[in-house]
Amino acid sequence: MRRFSSGRQFGFTLVELVTTIILIGILSVTVLPRLFSQSSYSAFSLRNEFMAELRQVQQKALNNTDRCYRVVVSATGYQVSQFASRDSTGCTGTPLSPNPLSSQAFQGGAQLVLISNNAKSFYLDFDINGRASLACNGPCINVIANDTVAINISSEGYIYAN
Repeated sequence: MRRFSSGRQFGFTLVELVTTIILIGILSVTVLPRLFSQSSYSAFSLRNEFMAELRQVQQKALNNTDRCYRVVVSATGYQVSQFASRDSTGCTGTPLSPNPLSSQAFQGGAQLVLISNNAKSFYLDFDINGRASLACNGPCINVIANDTVAINISSEGYIYAN
């Protein structure tokens, strides 16, 4: 009769340990730089967010011909204000409310830059036909964060990405 030893050892094999170390190494090389980068704010996210805001303001301008809506961009963020009147150049007078309708601060060093003159501070009005006050047809605004992407505005008012 054979005797079996009850002192069996449990643990990980060398292959399991090496595989785990390799997986941890791959994750640390791909994920950690994204978490700790200087600008973790995505240019694509900011572009999509700002385009949605522009389209919403454009829709308000189309639906409320007695009011004027302005998007003001600064180096630190942007805000939307409502004015009681407009003329051929855009919104006139003072905003109807001291508080903007919406505002957004940039994060992680992100910024919006007007392509025509590299201005970081500018404003954008829409007329009653939905056309933007910026005199551009094509790439108008650069979104700069971890990448640089452009927002295009056509002369007819269509807002789109490349």
